[in-house]
Formats: sequence, structure tokens, C-alpha cells
Amino acid sequence: MKMTMKNMPKKVVITGVTGQDGSYMADYLLEKTNYDIYGIIRRASTNNHNNIKHLLNNSRFKIITGDLADSQSIDNIVREIIPDYFINLAAQSFVGASWQIPEQTFDIDAVGVIRCLEAIRKHAPNCRFYNAGSSEELGNVDYSPQDENHPLKPRSPYGAAKAAARHIVKVYRESYNLFAIQGLLYNHESPRRGEEFVTKKITKKIAKINKSLNYKEEFEPLELGNIYAKRDWSHAKDFVRGIWMMLNQDKPMEYILASGKTHTVKEFIEKTFKAIDIQGSWIGDDINEKFIYNNKILVQINPSFYRPAEVDLLLGDWGKAKKELGWVPEISFDNLIQEMISFDMKNI
Repeated sequence: MKMTMKNMPKKVVITGVTGQDGSYMADYLLEKTNYDIYGIIRRASTNNHNNIKHLLNNSRFKIITGDLADSQSIDNIVREIIPDYFINLAAQSFVGASWQIPEQTFDIDAVGVIRCLEAIRKHAPNCRFYNAGSSEELGNVDYSPQDENHPLKPRSPYGAAKAAARHIVKVYRESYNLFAIQGLLYNHESPRRGEEFVTKKITKKIAKINKSLNYKEEFEPLELGNIYAKRDWSHAKDFVRGIWMMLNQDKPMEYILASGKTHTVKEFIEKTFKAIDIQGSWIGDDINEKFIYNNKILVQINPSFYRPAEVDLLLGDWGKAKKELGWVPEISFDNLIQEMISFDMKNI
């Protein structure tokens, strides 16, 4: 029987598929749908496929080459595939680095979104587009918890780029009647988190410290900047489920995904040590504060890691997503930390 357009499986394009969110999104869609998944990766001299290596033999998962910095590659992909969904999870996503590479950050995180939208406008106007938004758009917050009506007040080039992308998504949605949305996602982590992010930096370094303690080896302490910053942390698995819910509404609406709970970086450190039965204590104040265990310094402050402008508190109100989408986070903060440190202990 010849397959017709009507009964052909739908097609989903995912950018950033080798990253944390992209790889979990591919996992989720391969499990929950019969759709064909096209993961975009950039051409590089060395490929890091660790997060998707379990998918490489799946006949419904296809890797294609593209780059958000190259409009022709994005245009070609959309024109040739005519996707039903385009999920943009690629970005220069490290907030700290955005002060060193502000132009590149804006080109990928804002102008890159225009490249995607233009290709969809021209070749696949029925495609549903999702762009990854961030709580960093809210920056210097006016109130807590923040809801969907909070003004955009970014305090980093990264946050400014994401805020610009939010505006351009709205412009294309209203100008061309596209199903185009940008969710507002608070911090979300997992064992697949990139090593430049503070949570992964903490769990991987603590796994190494634990090994050194067990083998009575010398080690350098974990060094961090502002350990008093408060963040709303969730698991990436919960968020990709929420993204898919947003994409399958009747009308394009944008939502906050968050846990509704806040924790300091210091608390993340404490809970990670506790998860592997290291009961240390803090001594000193401010930049001289240290975490001590058996007279050894395990954690200390390095002022050079402070950002030019800090975001001290982010706390999301996900009530609208619960009411209208039925989305509820399922993985707790403690379970997130346990999963991350267990992974790093196993792979150290």
C-alpha cells in the first residue's frame, strides 16, 4: 500500500539536539509519538554525541547539519523537510560567557530565531514553532513569584538576546498568523547538563573530591562565585513535556515552567555533599566563606567568578500552566540532585 501524505508520520525538527533539552525532547517524542525526528547539529571538527548516542540506531531519528548562524542552512532544512514542528533549543546558553561574547550571543539567540521564522514563513507556514525562552529575561525582578505578566528586565547579554527573541516571535505570530511561541523556562538541570553550568560544575567536582578523599589523594577545592544567588530549579525532563503541551494547544499561548520553589547555590552544594554522606560545615563570611570537612577546604569563593551584573532571585509562578495545560512538575529538587551526583560518581 502506497503511503499518502495524509497517513505519513509528522516531522519534527529540533535544534540543539546534542544538548540537555534537545536530547530529552528527542527521547520524549520518540517514546510518545510516531513522528520522525530531525536533529540539527553544527559541523564541528570533534563531535560530542554523548547525549544522543543511544538514539543513533533509531530509524525515526535523523541527524542533519545546520547552523543558526547560517540562514541558508536553516532555509534549506525547512524547505526540504517541511516540518510540522520546529523546536529551537539551540543557543549560546551560558549566561556568564555572554559578557565575553555578546555579539555572538545576540546573533545566535536573537537573530538566529529570525532565521528560523523567516524559513518557516516562506516554506512551512503551518509549522508550529517553539523558541526556548529563559527566566533571565526577567532579570532584576519587581516581584516574586514572577508570572507571565512580569516585565522583561534582563541583566546580561544573554537575557537581553532572549528578550529580543520573545518580541520577534510575537511580531511574526501577529504579522503572519504563525503558530509561534516562546516559553519562559526557569532553571532546569539533569545529568546531561553542560559542564560550564554551575550545577554540573558542582556535582562533577564534588564527585571528584569524594574520590580523592576515599583514596587519600590531594585535590583542589571547588571554586564558585555568588553562592547566595537564589534560583528556581527543576528537571529538564519535566520541561520538555511542558514544551510539547504548549505546542499542541488550539491557540499559540506562552507559559512559565518552574517549580515555584527557590534554593541558593549554597544549598545546592550542601545537598549534593549530603547525598554522598559528607557532613561538612561552613566557616567565614562573604567572600571568605569556606566549606570544611575533616580540616580540608572543599569549597571556597573565587571573586573572579562574580558576574558584572548579578540576578539575585528568580522564582516562577507556574499556576497558569497548571490551570490551562494541566502541566505539573514531577521530579523534586532533592531527586534532581541525587540523580546528578549519582551519574557523576558513576562516570568519574
